[in-house]
Amino acid sequence: MFRDREEAARLLAAKLSKYRGSRPLVLGSPRGAVVMAAIIADRLGGDLDVALVRKLGAPGQPELAVGAVDETGRVTLDGTPDELGLDAAYVERERERQAAVLRSRRARYTPARAPVDPSGRTVIVVDDGIATGATLAAALRLVRSRGPARLVAAAAVAPPPAAARLAREADEVVVLATPEPFVAVGAFFDDFRQVSDDEVVELLERFGSDEG
Repeated sequence: MFRDREEAARLLAAKLSKYRGSRPLVLGSPRGAVVMAAIIADRLGGDLDVALVRKLGAPGQPELAVGAVDETGRVTLDGTPDELGLDAAYVERERERQAAVLRSRRARYTPARAPVDPSGRTVIVVDDGIATGATLAAALRLVRSRGPARLVAAAAVAPPPAAARLAREADEVVVLATPEPFVAVGAFFDDFRQVSDDEVVELLERFGSDEG
């Protein structure tokens, strides 16, 4: 459906063109979506930062998300612990494990500055694709708690239930495609290469230099 993340980002930027000139804050979910967020920020004349959220994996199935944690340590679960078959000790261990990754990423990505303040601004939170919406929903709640003027969720592809979930968290949702049935996110890209931490750092440093 998309050649690569760059093509998807250009298409999203066109859909978001009404924000050009308002200097939006564009947040990318590391690592792949930061590439998309950088293109969108560049085309809209905005600022770039990362939305640091990690999914919480199910016991014995780390790829199956049961919730998410943001960089403040706040946990969002996809149901009650009883419904998910989780005990409090497991949730706390998984929270701390993923929160440690987020602390490490923030220290590496923006070592010389604090996260960009979203208060009073239009904030666009970008992901390359959404499966359940749990992680991006947690990112949106984190940003919402910091008082943005307008909160937008943007992604290349998501199943309809996930897009509907995001509509409950954001003021606006822009998703290029909502196919059914939905397979893995990477199935909708010809090129879905891994993005390195070094690439993320380079993009953030470039926008930081542009600010200065």
